[in-house]
Amino acid sequence: MTEISILNETEADRFRDLIKARLAELDQEDARGRDGQSVVALDQQAVGRLSRQDALLSQSMAKATQTRRDAMRTALKAALARLDEGEFGYCDECGEDIAFKRLEFDPSVRRCISCASG
Repeated sequence: MTEISILNETEADRFRDLIKARLAELDQEDARGRDGQSVVALDQQAVGRLSRQDALLSQSMAKATQTRRDAMRTALKAALARLDEGEFGYCDECGEDIAFKRLEFDPSVRRCISCASG
């Protein structure tokens, strides 16, 4: 298990690039998801009641997905800030290093696997 204690500039740049790539992916998903969040028209002649209910459900799911993307975006931006401050890769609870593979999988994690599992 690779530890973070000595995060060199190359590794920091790699994590910075990974985080920026994930933020760009979220922006692309935002663009694709905007149509699903649009207002559902109340036109019973054009769309039946069940079709409208289905459209409302789809709209609700699109909004929930947007909320999850917003939360992930906030967590990734916080990870960038921790990188800049030299605090990236340390557990918020115990202060130990977070495993390199764990950070590669999700660079926004703030706890080591021991603290995260309870």
